[in-house]
Amino acid sequence: MSDELAPEGIDTTRPSAARIYDYFLGGTDNFACDRQAAERIIALGEEEGFDVRRIIAANRAFLGRVVRELAEAGVRQFLDLGAGLPTGENVHQIVRGVAPESKVVYVDNDPIVLVHARALLAGDERAIVVEGDLREPHRILGDPAIRAQLDFSRPVAILVLALFHFFADDEEVAGMIAPLREALPSGGYLAISHGYSPHAPQDKMEESRTIYRKTSAGDIVHRRPEVIAGFMRGFELLEPGIVPVEMWRPRAGEDAGDPDHSGYLGVVGRLP
Repeated sequence: MSDELAPEGIDTTRPSAARIYDYFLGGTDNFACDRQAAERIIALGEEEGFDVRRIIAANRAFLGRVVRELAEAGVRQFLDLGAGLPTGENVHQIVRGVAPESKVVYVDNDPIVLVHARALLAGDERAIVVEGDLREPHRILGDPAIRAQLDFSRPVAILVLALFHFFADDEEVAGMIAPLREALPSGGYLAISHGYSPHAPQDKMEESRTIYRKTSAGDIVHRRPEVIAGFMRGFELLEPGIVPVEMWRPRAGEDAGDPDHSGYLGVVGRLP
């Protein structure tokens, strides 16, 4: 996207985590500043044998498998927090291949995400997009549009993919998850993916953080499985538990990946 085509009020000089992610996936809804930041991150990965684009694609494939698995298990309501820019297979498109009656709510705080998502969903009563910030989970959960779309007395799947690693404080993340857990009924689900590069040198991690500190996200941290397990307290973890996203229930023909070069951990928990 040309900087000249940016919607009014968009700062095209500051990279956006959502637009960087879009660039990694081969999208075009990004500006020069996003592409420059993304290429720096790609180069850092290449120096250590990580294919950043493959890692991002694996995270997106994890989303697809989670949505299909939960839809096949009978879930008909999905709340996608920090949904990001629309891609080829969005949650509402995936789930309708299993259960066309399903309802989906996308939540994001990036203005360009909201513009594109609203255009994509125009006239679709079963899928809506709502502006919201995960730093204010109670406001999201109490949003009248979300409450009108989703019935929290019945199972809901809350999806928070590639988002919590933008918050460096463990207690802040736990504080965002607690209201989500409290809002879910028995039989509800929480799915998380989170940045994880156990073999990346510290200096490369710091360079990556320096790049993200200049974006709208403000930071990026990687967490170990035991920390993520603490976030999922109160949930029954679906097999195989907390694993590299490539290893979470891969389907026939999918690349199981290399755990040492996966960039994300994935987990799905069910509330008893």
